[in-house]
Amino acid sequence: MRISRATLLLPLLTLACGHSDGMSSGPDLVVYCSLDQDLSENIIAKFEARTGFTVETQFDVERNKTVGLVNRIIAEAKNNPRADVYWNNEIAHTLRLKDAGLTVAYQSPAADGIPAAFRDADHHWTGFAARARVILYRTDREGLVPEKLDDFLNPAYAVGGAMAQPLTGTTLTNATVLSLQRGNDAMLSWFAAAEAAGLSFGAGNADVMRRTTHGDFLWCFTDTDDAAKAIAQGHPVAVRYLEQGDGSLGVLLIPNSICILNSGKNLDAAKQFLDYILSVEVETQLAFSVAQQIPLHVGVAMPAGVQIPGQDYQVMAVDWPAVAAAISARAVAFQEAFVK
Repeated sequence: MRISRATLLLPLLTLACGHSDGMSSGPDLVVYCSLDQDLSENIIAKFEARTGFTVETQFDVERNKTVGLVNRIIAEAKNNPRADVYWNNEIAHTLRLKDAGLTVAYQSPAADGIPAAFRDADHHWTGFAARARVILYRTDREGLVPEKLDDFLNPAYAVGGAMAQPLTGTTLTNATVLSLQRGNDAMLSWFAAAEAAGLSFGAGNADVMRRTTHGDFLWCFTDTDDAAKAIAQGHPVAVRYLEQGDGSLGVLLIPNSICILNSGKNLDAAKQFLDYILSVEVETQLAFSVAQQIPLHVGVAMPAGVQIPGQDYQVMAVDWPAVAAAISARAVAFQEAFVK
């Protein structure tokens, strides 16, 4: 049997095609990811299996959600940019990276169908798979459960409730949004008044959710992904959407977001990664996960009983660039107020 030299080389060429330079022994793509590892890791693994690309992923940790990886990206950009893509579990800090000149414009065809409110006009970032800020409350106990944010200031409601300190993640984003609506000093006064009324403050959204399911609180202010986990675990709890009705603010919807970083490496692999992560397939997978994240593509299937924003409840209008511009200063002010 005679085998040509080209045939012998074919397997080597096939294996090399996954690498952006055809020679590198390192990963084809470096992704920093703030979404919980149990939700994102298998999605990234599917991308690797389908494309042949190898992906090195750095996940965030609960205690410094989002902020830790964003600060790392900013620090590394000065001398040694490592990450090619940032997958954020919220949105404001992604816009910070754009404002710092650390992102690359890319208009992914997979973003078609996502509302313009969740896409950058310059194509530097795209939102997808959102969470809503909601009240999770016990159905087996008597007591008052808030319908408005300012119910948190009423002792009749506040003594039974809890929320995370507004220092990281979606709680910091939510507090920044409110501070833009009400004013910085007014928002600090609001938190002080809520605490004086008896509202408890926990270490994070998952923390106050767990303590509510354990019976420490009647209700907590958290995200729909934490609420979905509590319901799936069989706890006697339900969800309430705040600020509904004529003249009300509506519910804050906070999406995941994704952007390509200007690392100067692996642009083609980064674009393919965005196309996959922004797909209807991935939004559907996240919707049917334990977190029940809310698809932003129109018409994506959702689990039975999950309410649809804009259809089943009102959604708050948000100026996301303004939130991104303000969030660092607000984080410092909230840190000074809460960490004593």
